[in-house]
Amino acid sequence: MILSMTGYGKSVVVYNGKKINVEIKSLNSKALDLSTRIAPLYREKEMEIRQAIQTKVIRGKVDFSIWIEKDATTDATTINTALAKNYCEQIKNVAAECQIPLPGDWFLSLLRMPDVMSKVEIETLSDEEWTVARKAIDEAIDALVAFRQQEGAALQKKFGEKIDNIEALLKSIEPYEKSRVEKIRARIVDGLSSIPEVEYDKNRLEQELIYYIEKLDISEEKQRLANHLNYFRETMAEEGGQGKKLGFIAQEMGREINTTGSKSNNAEMQNIVVKMKDELEQIKDCLLYTSPSPRD
Repeated sequence: MILSMTGYGKSVVVYNGKKINVEIKSLNSKALDLSTRIAPLYREKEMEIRQAIQTKVIRGKVDFSIWIEKDATTDATTINTALAKNYCEQIKNVAAECQIPLPGDWFLSLLRMPDVMSKVEIETLSDEEWTVARKAIDEAIDALVAFRQQEGAALQKKFGEKIDNIEALLKSIEPYEKSRVEKIRARIVDGLSSIPEVEYDKNRLEQELIYYIEKLDISEEKQRLANHLNYFRETMAEEGGQGKKLGFIAQEMGREINTTGSKSNNAEMQNIVVKMKDELEQIKDCLLYTSPSPRD
């Protein structure tokens, strides 16, 4: 099965009035490029989060985020009533001693006094909360993997179509291949016949023709290319991402196609070779978006 490098996953859970949001997305990259944005409460678990991602994501530019949204009723800043009363008494005493009137809206001034509206809170991560958060992280990662598998299935379908096209083009070469040999033989014989004063050994000519035609024979290239096409199909069916391995096979396919073109010595065959190259280039372009096998 082919895995795409592009994907997206998200999960949201609620714990004690908190909404824990986890989001992960990936794009294509030659290696695993992981960046994280983690809420302060969970930063102590960053290494564990990275390991969880690296276990299931082998390649790609991956962005991971986890943040907390709190209920307004629980997140509201509490007024420090005792401190506000203390400031209130001090303001009244100063006003009385200095014989100055109290401010017109002195309650607003009171709220602006140091630490009256401050919220000093030290949160610690409990095992129970981390269990909930970790579940959300795993769900988001699994959603990303499922997305990459879905995209990979679409790529696999496209690869299958391109491989079938190359195979059909390879078979279409055969009629031109047979007629090409006859044309080469006839051209050489006609050329010699046009020079009556030249004498030649027909047996030697036949041997030279066989040698020349053997050098233009593409039977081995056709067989190797057919084998590579089958191997490509088999590799696509294997478990896990196989992008790098498929890339190697595509390179070997390219070599056989190029050799076939250099030996073709025939316009129709060369046109078919160009079409096979075009199909192969489309495969190579799509392989840039696939993930390699965990063994690679």
